[in-house]
Amino acid sequence: MSEKSQVYFTNFKATGSENLLKKLHRLMKTAGFENIDFNEKYAAIKIHFGELGNLSFLRPNYAKVVADYVKELGGKPYLTDCNTLYVGSRKNALDHLETAYLNGFSPLQTGCHVIIGDGLKGTDETIVNLEGTKCEYVKEAKIGHAVMDADIFISLSHFKGHEMAGFGGAVKNIGMGCGSRAGKMEQHCDGKPHVDQSGCIGCGACSRICAHGAPIITNKKAEIDQEKCVGCGRCLAVCPKDVISANFSNSIAMLNYKMAEYSLAVCKDRPCFHICLICDVSPNCDCHSENDIPIIPDVGMLASFDPVALDQACADLCNKMPAIEGSILHDNEKEMHCHHGDGEHDVFKMNHPDTEWESCLAHAEKIGLGVRAYELKKI
Repeated sequence: MSEKSQVYFTNFKATGSENLLKKLHRLMKTAGFENIDFNEKYAAIKIHFGELGNLSFLRPNYAKVVADYVKELGGKPYLTDCNTLYVGSRKNALDHLETAYLNGFSPLQTGCHVIIGDGLKGTDETIVNLEGTKCEYVKEAKIGHAVMDADIFISLSHFKGHEMAGFGGAVKNIGMGCGSRAGKMEQHCDGKPHVDQSGCIGCGACSRICAHGAPIITNKKAEIDQEKCVGCGRCLAVCPKDVISANFSNSIAMLNYKMAEYSLAVCKDRPCFHICLICDVSPNCDCHSENDIPIIPDVGMLASFDPVALDQACADLCNKMPAIEGSILHDNEKEMHCHHGDGEHDVFKMNHPDTEWESCLAHAEKIGLGVRAYELKKI
């Protein structure tokens, strides 16, 4: 039997002498944050800045607590995330930075700078060789260069529902979040983009950026030669009409497996620390440009050196919570004739019936990212 990992938990109750920000600091301290040697070391704090229009992402105040603590211990923190594969307000570094600042993640508010991990167009990446590990599906993970340049990696995750992975927690924040555009394509699909020719103007931007001659312009319409395409994603970044997209063809289980293996690529061979906040638990990812009402009440803040145990603990705590009346989860439970207290109460499965999340954590444990067994220490 695997040894249990320590996961530290505190609720969102506050007092006049200890607000939530001070409580987060105490949680991190109790969980062993100071056991990491931060002196003169670069510390990447991986966070989701939220898509424009979405308001369920973590408040920048929490990021400031983490950044200030790193500086207190002599480190050099920065907030980071990688560009998105889909079209939105974070598809390139300029838009991504503007979104981060508009959502409150400016140096004035967080006490540290923002560095977009995979550069201007999502192509600035480090190839992490996974040969010799237990990984089965990814041989070379493509991770944002600024993420891999850090001496220490910290994940600060908003725990919420997710329309593909079931939930988005630490492993999702790390594996998918730190992948470059090509890395995200590898996790989501077979790594081959396609063109919606109805909106294509035949400008040739895709063919000029491609080093492999995959985009071909015929009759003022682009088409991508799947044999020549290597899935780098450069064409997605330069298309002025946003008509190039990825084929999301992988099964949920395969997405979960690859996400776990990308997380291992990010975390292996350096100190890591992981924090999850279960609040404003939206039914979908913060990548949406909107957020529906939370599906369950706020639960608390958790921290651990083990991202797998952390996600398992978060899921278990969420599954003890009732659905909020009027939420998508509540509506689904009524339609499926389920209610809190049933033996198979899985709020994330009920939230998105076509998803499942356990294969991700099972595979993450199998490859050595962490263990699912944990001891919950309440503070």
